[in-house]
Amino acid sequence: MTKKESMNLIQFQKAFQTEEACHQHLYKMKWSDGFRCPKCQHDRAYEIKTRKLPLYECTNCHHQTTVTAGTVLEKTRTDLVKWFWAIYLIAHDKRGVSATYLADELGVAYQTAWTIQHKVRKAMGERDSMYTLAGIVELDDAFFGAPTEGGKRGHGTDQTPVLVALSLDKKGHPKYLKMQVIPDVKGVTLVNFAQKSIESGSTITSDKYRSYKALAKEGFNHEAKLFNPADNPDHLKWLHTVISNAKAFIGGTYHGLDSKHLQAYLDEFCYRFNRRAIKNELFNRLAQCCVSSTTLTYN
Repeated sequence: MTKKESMNLIQFQKAFQTEEACHQHLYKMKWSDGFRCPKCQHDRAYEIKTRKLPLYECTNCHHQTTVTAGTVLEKTRTDLVKWFWAIYLIAHDKRGVSATYLADELGVAYQTAWTIQHKVRKAMGERDSMYTLAGIVELDDAFFGAPTEGGKRGHGTDQTPVLVALSLDKKGHPKYLKMQVIPDVKGVTLVNFAQKSIESGSTITSDKYRSYKALAKEGFNHEAKLFNPADNPDHLKWLHTVISNAKAFIGGTYHGLDSKHLQAYLDEFCYRFNRRAIKNELFNRLAQCCVSSTTLTYN
């Protein structure tokens, strides 16, 4: 199956019961047009089956590689069957799965489950970083984390500031989402985010916070309105709905989340949101992301 082919639970169970089946699926995803040496790009290799995962030795330069080399699964000690189940569970539960749940379901240590989750989130973030928003884009900042003592919220607190950008279709409905942890809400920070995440010439709508004025000087059409739901209920309506859902997603599943890992969880939320219309393709698409992304260690 390719990354765009549908796969329901029954099909998944039948397809990936063995390590060999998982290995062959990874092979097809990594080398869809046949083997290609990562060092010299030669297209022929000897297969060496003396290890848990077969080695492929290039017939030209003799470089040895595996299907997991250069992917998030590189050097993993966890069975491929368990990796595939982890990817499936993460891909299909829109509420997110906790590391405790994943550890129990897969029969692995909590640290192993936690590390798998973060490797998968890295792949999610890298895939979405390849795309930019365009057209009409709602933009606002939000603050994540528990409120400071006394209940103070927003600008000036020690909560983590996050920029949230949501593109809309011609009917004003949500299309795609990006969220980025930022050090502050200064104009230069907003411009840096916009230049990286939003196509030049797009129309950015925001509230009237002074820092957003910098966007109009950098090739963006900027429309600022005072945020007042009573008088203008449609202004930033979808954006604030998404922010509320993101906070519920993180607070409901990942209790006690600190700012160090917040971006990874925001990446997961955005990845799910941006693929909400392709439910039966989620496993193959996420598996392809994991094959295309490099690994990271627990540390």
